[in-house]
Amino acid sequence: MGATTAPDVTVIIGAYEAMPYLIRCLESVDAQTLPAGRMEIVAVDDGSTDGTGEYLEEFAARTAIDMRVVRQENSGGPSGPRNVGIGLARGRYVFFLDADDYFGEEALERMVAMGDRAGTDVVLGKVIGVNRGAPKSMWSRTEERVDVHRSKVIYTLSAQKLFRRDLLERIGLRFDERLETGEDALFTMEAYLRGAGVSVVADYVCYHLVGRADGNHATRRGGYTLRFDAMEAMMALIHRLEPAGPKRDQLMVRPFTVGMLQQFATGLLRQPPDEQRHKMELAAPLMRSYWTDGVARRIKVAERLRLACVARGRLDLLTDVLRFLRGGEVPELVRSDRGDKLFLAYPYFRDEAAGLRESDYEVTVPDWHGDDRVRRPKRARGTAPQQPSTARRAVRRLRREIRGWRTRLSLG
Repeated sequence: MGATTAPDVTVIIGAYEAMPYLIRCLESVDAQTLPAGRMEIVAVDDGSTDGTGEYLEEFAARTAIDMRVVRQENSGGPSGPRNVGIGLARGRYVFFLDADDYFGEEALERMVAMGDRAGTDVVLGKVIGVNRGAPKSMWSRTEERVDVHRSKVIYTLSAQKLFRRDLLERIGLRFDERLETGEDALFTMEAYLRGAGVSVVADYVCYHLVGRADGNHATRRGGYTLRFDAMEAMMALIHRLEPAGPKRDQLMVRPFTVGMLQQFATGLLRQPPDEQRHKMELAAPLMRSYWTDGVARRIKVAERLRLACVARGRLDLLTDVLRFLRGGEVPELVRSDRGDKLFLAYPYFRDEAAGLRESDYEVTVPDWHGDDRVRRPKRARGTAPQQPSTARRAVRRLRREIRGWRTRLSLG
């Protein structure tokens, strides 16, 4: 590697059995509008047997980009190769490019310019799927700096982003090689929370997320027990880095809705009873430690109710709720006597024997009642909150007088 000055960006590629997708991947790096002298490639062949390592070395011999190829025994996942790449990187930024995927031609130039202009430590470039789905909610507009707690960026925690290398070195951030799934989400969330800001490039397709014909995607690794391990790691990270309060509650919505709810969707009804019970057992300590009213009130009723059943260890109630949802039934919309609350009357609403709370059914965020959008009722502007009744005021006054008599007697 002949360059003496640090490049702007190091493209880190961990590759395992990546042919023929690797060909387009590397061509997309070679085609970048960012000049070759301003970037480098660190590619790690993780024990491939399909010619991946040989192709990496062939490409390194003919590209104008400084490129280092590491060939190692298979590590069992993407974390090891990525960590090797971080250790060898010299760029001011690093980008983790999966060997199946490819860049838009202006991707690195635009993202580096954004990071330099905004002074942020993480830059997201717009992602689209090729023969597979891709996240969409965070690409509504280009922003130099987003509020992580309010933005949709917490719903894209894959590693395919531009990270300032100084951040990774300053806080010692690496991928957790003990996790067999979810390691990229943990890495990215920590960078979001400990870095100097997050930027979004939404007006140009920077990254093409490719669906392999053989379906062999890293995101599909592992069984459900590994998913619970990943959830626990994410929940613990958020609690460690974010003080208790509304901001933490908002961040915790992510692992509960993206992680936990996926394990307790209607597909649970098709799973063997032993597996259903095992999932409830795995969820129990997480619900005890991390499920709070502050989190619950930021989630839609149908989702919150399922989690409330899990929190209470009531597989029987959960099963009935899931059957109701699978049937496509629409719950009754119920207004409180005072008109200040709306409820979606899913199964067991106001059934004292079931042990679920009325608040589990309350509309607290924009929700759906069939095809209609429903929202939490708002008190009309200029109206006073409802006052306690005369009887209630009299009872409260009497209680204060009694407390006063007791105090005077104890002092006497």
